[in-house]
Amino acid sequence: MRDEGRKVDALIVGTGPAAAACAKRLTDAGYETVALERKELPRRKPCSGILSPRGHRFLIENFGPLPKEILHSPSSACGVKFHFPSMRTVSMEFDGGPTPHLNRKFADHWAMKQSGAEIHDRTEFIGLEDKGTHVEVSTRKEERIVRYRARFVIGADGPGLAVARAVYPDYAARLPWFVVGQKFHRIIDCPLDDKYFHFWFHPELGHYTWSHARDGRQIVGVGFLKGGNFDNRHKRVVEYLERKHHVRLGPAEEPEAVTANFGPSLINRYIFGRGNVLITGQAAGFFNMIAEGMSCALHSGAIAGEAAVEAFRSSKDAQRTYRGMIASEVRRCSDQWNPLQIAFGRPHEADFRGAMKKLTPGERLGILREMFSFIRLYSPLNWGRQILWQSLRRLLTGRYPATRWL
Repeated sequence: MRDEGRKVDALIVGTGPAAAACAKRLTDAGYETVALERKELPRRKPCSGILSPRGHRFLIENFGPLPKEILHSPSSACGVKFHFPSMRTVSMEFDGGPTPHLNRKFADHWAMKQSGAEIHDRTEFIGLEDKGTHVEVSTRKEERIVRYRARFVIGADGPGLAVARAVYPDYAARLPWFVVGQKFHRIIDCPLDDKYFHFWFHPELGHYTWSHARDGRQIVGVGFLKGGNFDNRHKRVVEYLERKHHVRLGPAEEPEAVTANFGPSLINRYIFGRGNVLITGQAAGFFNMIAEGMSCALHSGAIAGEAAVEAFRSSKDAQRTYRGMIASEVRRCSDQWNPLQIAFGRPHEADFRGAMKKLTPGERLGILREMFSFIRLYSPLNWGRQILWQSLRRLLTGRYPATRWL
């Protein structure tokens, strides 16, 4: 006789922001929900931890006041500073004032516990089989196989893409993968304002370069196409900060690095699942500009939960429901990368256009030139025409075409 395993209404793979938001919608509607996490909780999560205003509002409205123990020091960030090779700086405040600086190890675990879902940690997702009426899931816990049976499975496992790979085995091979890593340094002298997240539009430093203060130390982070040397690139940035910004730091300690699926939100190539399997958060491709993924993970996760609830209650097709509901989050996220929206709209929660207006015409022209020079770093990925075409479709139709989604 076949072991059908634990029966639940919904099974979520992952325990990050998308998973917590999805679980909250499901449990609030009365559906039995289990969330799986392959590591022991609370688990460490490589992340800057700086949340957007929209994500901050979502946490408070859905999970309540943020306890002090889930915050780093400084406990908040006022905004973002863009730095350019010419040594020009554009400073932008967050809409509505400072936002939290989350300690992801404890913040994610707090949100999951607040969601009301049953959490099974040290449980690794292995595979699934969609039977039409339900999904059968296999996992591994302490060297034994544990099975689950759920009406819906939600993949909210970030760049691990375990669920996405199970549904579309060749999907991950289509993506350009980036290494995103950061190291922590004792501060000897750091003139960079510790109330801001600092980002460099500098092609010689890498595809994504940032720094900010955390718990008495300075983070120096780099992002680059997979295959590069993390230590060498990090060293180059540290030397640049000392040479150009007079930042003096102690030896690096506690390195963190992760391979990230950065790119789908730029070119509207999201993956939302198939049948009774929904994919959300960064696993689906959501990633805001300056690589803040928590707010769009929270909102897309909530939408996945709402779509599942709607399918439970009305027997509507879950995929059709989800894709109809998620279109608004696609617009919001992809708009942040859309050059037409950046030039003529206001897609961000830090006012870039307003900051640019404070500069002289010559300074504005110089910064635009430096930004375009930086963007050329991405030319080997052949995103340019795709971004332009998607931008024009958005302008003409008011949306991004769903035909590009999996």
